[in-house]
Amino acid sequence: MKRALAASALLLMFTTPVLAQTYSADVWADNWFEMRIDGVQVAEDSVPITTERSFNAESFEFEAERPFVVGLVAMDFRQNDTGLEYIGTGRQQMGDGGVIVQIHDAAGETVAVSDSGWQCLVIHTAPLDKACEAEANPVAGEGACAFEAMDEPADWDLPGFDASTWPQAVEYAEHEVRPKEGYDRIDWDPSARLIWGPDLEQSNTLLCRLAVE
Repeated sequence: MKRALAASALLLMFTTPVLAQTYSADVWADNWFEMRIDGVQVAEDSVPITTERSFNAESFEFEAERPFVVGLVAMDFRQNDTGLEYIGTGRQQMGDGGVIVQIHDAAGETVAVSDSGWQCLVIHTAPLDKACEAEANPVAGEGACAFEAMDEPADWDLPGFDASTWPQAVEYAEHEVRPKEGYDRIDWDPSARLIWGPDLEQSNTLLCRLAVE
């Protein structure tokens, strides 16, 4: 009888599902982001990327079972595939991006921050030649205004995806990104870093992922 009870208890221990935990996250992005957990969207920037000076921070909660994968889509504003903004005006220029993330558990402990440990794939780069910025009539795909773009790889934000060939995120200092509205209202963990692709101006859309054990 005792053996039967012990076996039942052991079976129960291995079949009881792990309960999801509640996590809180803070994200500031220049200009827009979407966050997914194991492929499911849990947050999207509330300010459309088409809004001029769409700088803001978002704070939100989500539920997940560890381990889980954070998938972050980060996008800098571009008017078209030239990668430029304010085209045809005296302010015509390349934009510059940047994003910072922190995630805490229900006890307030930090479980993840953005840093060079993330892997980020740039899926839109423009212009390929920065001389495009000075073009009087910039045309996407022509001359200095050539660009590179690709679709999101299938299942890139799921745990089983092999991202071993993806580049590491690049860390940037505050004076390089110059974070604006919303950034200062968050109490960032000292280990959280502003990250982006290899070039703040030419890297326009990124897919970043991190496995949280």
